[in-house]
Amino acid sequence: MLHGALIGAWHVHFDQYASEFAARKDCRITVLWDDDPQRGMAAAEKYHCRFEPDYDRLLQQPDVDAVIIASSTDQHRPLIEKAARAGKHIYTEKVLAFTYAEAKEIAQVVRESKVKFCISYPWACRPFFLAAKKSVEEGLLGEITYARFRNCHNGALAGWLPEAFYDPVLCGGGAMMDLGAHSMYLLDMLLGMPDTISSVFTHVTGRAVEDNAVSVFRYANGAIASSETGFTASEDPFSLEICGSKGTLLAGGHTDETVINVGKGWTALPLPEPLPCPMDLWVEDILGKDAAPFDIDAAVRLSQLMETAYLSDRERREIHVVGK
Repeated sequence: MLHGALIGAWHVHFDQYASEFAARKDCRITVLWDDDPQRGMAAAEKYHCRFEPDYDRLLQQPDVDAVIIASSTDQHRPLIEKAARAGKHIYTEKVLAFTYAEAKEIAQVVRESKVKFCISYPWACRPFFLAAKKSVEEGLLGEITYARFRNCHNGALAGWLPEAFYDPVLCGGGAMMDLGAHSMYLLDMLLGMPDTISSVFTHVTGRAVEDNAVSVFRYANGAIASSETGFTASEDPFSLEICGSKGTLLAGGHTDETVINVGKGWTALPLPEPLPCPMDLWVEDILGKDAAPFDIDAAVRLSQLMETAYLSDRERREIHVVGK
C-alpha cells in the first residue's frame, strides 16, 4: 500500500489529483498539509485523512511515502526540496518554478534524492497528441515547418477562475504560466527546444497578470511554432496544427477530429488508446513498473521556456532561450 500526503489544497486541480490517488486500491491518503488551516482542515475532512499544520513534522511521519503537491506555485521549491530530502516521492502541479535557474536547483535535489518525480502533463496522454507525435516522429508530414497549439477558456470573463490565479506573487504569471503550460510542453515534445521566443501578453480584463497570450518559437531550421492561450475566449475549442514539407495534420477545433492530408485528401488519423493519467503513471513508476515520462528533466524544460516567454513580453523583444 502506497501512503500519500496531500500538500496544499490551493490549486483548482487539487480535487482531481486527490481523487485519482484515492481511487486506486493500492494507494491511501493519510494526511494533508495546507498553509491555510481552515482550508486544510476542510479538505482533510473531505478526504478522510488527518490535517497536519507543520510540513516538516508531516515529512517525518511513517505513513507518508509520497507527496502530491497542489499548492500555489511560489511554494513549490521549499515543498519539493524538503520532500525530496526526506525521501518522499513527488507529484506536482505545473510549473515547477518560475525561472530556469531555480528549476535546475530543484532538479539537483530531486536527482540526488533518487525519489520518483512526476509533473502533471495530462495533455501529453491524450490520443490526438499521441497520434500527432507519432506522425511527426515517423516523418509522415516531412520536415516540420510550422506548429500551433491553442488552448483557451473564458475563466476571466465569466468569473469562475479563482481570484488567486491572478496574483503574480503566487502564480508567477497569468494565462501563459497556467493554461499555456500545456501548449508549451506539447510543442517542446513535438519540435524540441526553440532558439528564441517572442511573446505578446495582454490584459483584457484588467487583472495584474496577462489573460490573453501568444508566444512564438523560432527554430534553427526555420520552423516556427505558436503557443496560444487565454482566459478570455468563449466557445473556443483547443486546436493543434502541424505543417510539414509533405503534409498537414489538424486536431481539435469545432469538429474535435484528428485529420491528416499528405497529398491524397483529408483522412481521419487512427487514434491510439490514451496513456494512463500522469498520476497513475507516477504511482506505477513508484511500484517498480514503467518510468513516468514526465520527469524532472521535462519539468525543467518547461520552466526554461516560461522564463524566456515572460522575459520577451516584459522587454518587448525576441529573446534567446535562457540557458541554451
